[in-house]
Amino acid sequence: MLEVAGIDVHFDGVVALDGVSLTVREHQIVGVIGPNGAGKTTLFNAVSSFVTPVTGTITYRGRSLIGVPTWRLAHLGIARTLQGLGLFPTLTVLENVIAGAPSRARLAADMLGFPGSDRRTETLREEAMANLTELGVADRAGAYPGVLPHGVQKRVIIARALMARPSLLLLDEPASGLSASDVNELIELLRTLRERMAIALVEHHVDMVMAVSDTITVLNLGQVIASGPPDEIRANSDVASAYLGQAVAHA
Repeated sequence: MLEVAGIDVHFDGVVALDGVSLTVREHQIVGVIGPNGAGKTTLFNAVSSFVTPVTGTITYRGRSLIGVPTWRLAHLGIARTLQGLGLFPTLTVLENVIAGAPSRARLAADMLGFPGSDRRTETLREEAMANLTELGVADRAGAYPGVLPHGVQKRVIIARALMARPSLLLLDEPASGLSASDVNELIELLRTLRERMAIALVEHHVDMVMAVSDTITVLNLGQVIASGPPDEIRANSDVASAYLGQAVAHA
């Protein structure tokens, strides 16, 4: 589905990514880990067209993503969450999720009450409620984000991303700030979502990545130092010295 091949990203002469490659296949969960500053979010930003590589290719289902406007990604089947929650504080949970629908022009027409808007609005509401139900937070649909626990807000941003009906979901630190029970529930959710989409996630919660990923790519100083299934990553000495620590690597 997604093929990142040999990309370099520079910022004012600083090499953020150096020859990085990544493959995500259908119905696969791919984890991306590494210490702070390793280039994990920059990799996602390159896939999302927030930054443009100076060399290399990024293709999605055979189509180049280089130069594709970010707003077009949802129409191609790619959805992403960000490190920050990014919820609109003056909108309800339900309204926040509806805002994830990719057809902005139609959404604006619906808000202005153009012909057919009532039917489309109801369809969006039903779909948003279905996503909230899947995420287990449908009872918070009328609440405002500011009054919700952090773990609930995390579920809301995933529900919003699902409004794009993605075939590839990019999650940037979905487990940050979550309790142990929330992380376990997130693992089960990702396994369920994998049945209908591929998932790539950047995450510092190494145990979670090991538990849920089919393959893991490890970055350090902008380079891929290891890539493979979780057992191989645990046993990799380069990963141990760069990130995990010897005790974890050989556990």
